[in-house]
This record gives sequence, C-alpha cells and structure tokens, in this order.
Amino acid sequence: MIYPNLKPKVNELSKLDESKGKLKSQKEEEKLMHSVLDNDRELIDKGKLVSSAINHGISFVPDLMYENLVNDYALAEKLYGETIIRLLTGYDPSFVKKNVRVPEFKRELLKIIAERVESLKQEGLIGADKSVSDKGIELASLILYFEELDNITAKGDFGEKVTKKHFVYGERDASFNYKKSGYKDIDVRKSAKLAIRRNHKELTKDDLKVFDRKSRGKINVIYALDASGSMKGKKIEFCKKAGVALAYKVIDARDKVGLIVFGSDVKEQIEPCEDFMKILKSITGVQADKQTDIAGTINNAIKLFKEKDVTRHLILLTDAMPTVGDNPTEETLEAASCAKSEGITISVIGINLDDDGKELAHKIVEIGEGRMYAIKNLENIDKIVLEDYYSVM
Repeated sequence: MIYPNLKPKVNELSKLDESKGKLKSQKEEEKLMHSVLDNDRELIDKGKLVSSAINHGISFVPDLMYENLVNDYALAEKLYGETIIRLLTGYDPSFVKKNVRVPEFKRELLKIIAERVESLKQEGLIGADKSVSDKGIELASLILYFEELDNITAKGDFGEKVTKKHFVYGERDASFNYKKSGYKDIDVRKSAKLAIRRNHKELTKDDLKVFDRKSRGKINVIYALDASGSMKGKKIEFCKKAGVALAYKVIDARDKVGLIVFGSDVKEQIEPCEDFMKILKSITGVQADKQTDIAGTINNAIKLFKEKDVTRHLILLTDAMPTVGDNPTEETLEAASCAKSEGITISVIGINLDDDGKELAHKIVEIGEGRMYAIKNLENIDKIVLEDYYSVM
C-alpha cells in the first residue's frame, strides 16, 4: 500500500566524502578522461611516453635504458626515438647526447630514469613486467584521440561520399520539374533560362526547376594496419592517428568501421561496428614486429564483411609487400580476386614502397577497383585515408 502523505523521517545529516571533487565510484577511464581534459600536463606527458613505448615496442627497464643511452646514444636514439628520450630524462635529446659521457650527468640520468619508471609503475601505467598496462593503454588512447581530433579539425574535412539514390537531404544533384519542394531547392539559373526560352517576362510555376538530392549509401570500411617490424616508431604512430581519424569520421557519418592488425599473421580483428572506443583502444595497443601477410589479411577481411546490402571497402596500409607464403605475390592477387567476387573494393596506401611493391599494389587496386596512394610524407596519411573513405561510391 502507498501512503502519499507519509514523509520520511530524517534523524541526522552526514557529509558525503569527496576526494578532490571526484566521485569515489568514478571509473578509472573517466578519471583519466577528466585529467586529460583538465590539461594535467604531467599525466599527459606520461600518456605520450607510454604511447611512444608501445609504438617502439619497448619495455621500461631502467638499467637497460640507461646503459643503451650512455654506451651507444646513436643506437638508443633509433630504438627509443626523441619523444621517449625527452620525456624519460626530462632533457632535450640534443642536451643528453652532448652530456651523456659526463660522470655527474650520468649519475643524475640513472636516478631520473629510475624515478620516472617508478612513477609510471605507481600510477599503474606499467605492470610488474615493465610493459604498458591496460590502464596505460587507456591513457595513451585518450592522448591519441584528442591529438588526432585537433589535427583533423585543423585540416578540415576532405569531401563527402554520396550515392545517386533520391533523398530529401544531401548534396544537390540533377534538376527536375518543380512539384512541391522547399524554395532552397529551386535551381534559379535553370529556371530563369527556361523562362527566357519561353519568352516569359515572369517566372511561372511551370518554369521552375529544382535540384534533386543524393543520399549517402551505407558503408562498411575495414582499416587494415600493417604491424610488421619495419613499421616501428613514427610509421606506426602516424598510421594509428590515421586509423583514429577514419574511425571518428566513419562512425560520425553513421557508417561502420572495422580493424585488422596484421604482421606475419592477423594479430587482431574487429568486424565493422559503431563502437569508437573499442576501435580506439585496439589501435592504440598495436605493436609492430615480424613479417607481412597481405593475402591472409584480405581473406580475413572477406569473412568480417558480414553485411551484404552495403558498400564494403578495405583500406590496406603497409610499407612493404607480402613476405609470407610459398608464393606471396600470387596468393595476394588471388585473395584480391576473391574479395572482388564478393563485391569488396580494395585501396592500398603504400609507405615508401619499392618499385616491385608499387607494381603489386597497382595490381591489387586494379583487381579491387580501388585506389593506390604512394606516401612519402607521414603527416599526410590521415588526410589520404579520409579522402579514400569519402571517394567510395
């Protein structure tokens, strides 16, 4: 029975516990998100540090990192890259290189590196084995997301994909006779020309021409990211950013995006979906090693494209042609033919491919009816990936 006039009796009020304005029940991911949004510079730098460690495929072993820096700085610079050296030591790489043999600086360097690594461990960003933890990947993914979102916002949009199906909204296309439509759809130029040809002094309803509009067809895109050993460092970093940009734009346009990470075999795969965070975290955690299996990647993509009544498009991003299989080239082209028979188009984005690689890439896109892009400037990869998505008809 309900008693509407009965009010609860409160004997005592107690103060809610609060820690620095954050609810205790708040998830770790939300805490990290708020810290990044609040521009917590120390946490952001740690996020960049663990992100670079993932991209270079290294673990945080203080003594080993110190020895590499002081014994062979040139080699250490190749292994770690400038970002890790700067964020790990707190000094500009050029300063470290200049002073790395000074005894006093070497002692300070060892102390700083040990303290930074211990700080990462205390924050839960690396585990007991010194590799990046799940929390570290979450933080790195947030840093990657915000950096690339700022980047693509600054660059602007690069077009839009449309189909010829008639729709109320969309891009204005061919003109047809006016029946009942909004005034914004009237093609003034063609209407005026028609009235002039008819010797009309004024526009009549019969003279009016209006624009047809084209709708966007549904698209499922799979981003196939090469994670072979040669992709370590800057290559994998920029390709990850391109993948984030693609996922953001595809899902924002209400299309679906999937992911395949490949090396000597397929390391990870996600069928086309609208789960941005799932794609983001998977891309962030990618580490590069071993060889390249493109045929296996295409064959796996065919299985992942489960929806049949949509445009299906595969974007292959690699810096080398296949090295896995008895006859990698023939097997790759055979896989491309299978994809084509399933109605799947393929584009290839090649990073500094040699002549043989370019030739094979051209054959793949010829079979797959996609586009071939030869990349030299890594900073343009996100733009090109987006342009390819927008070009799919």
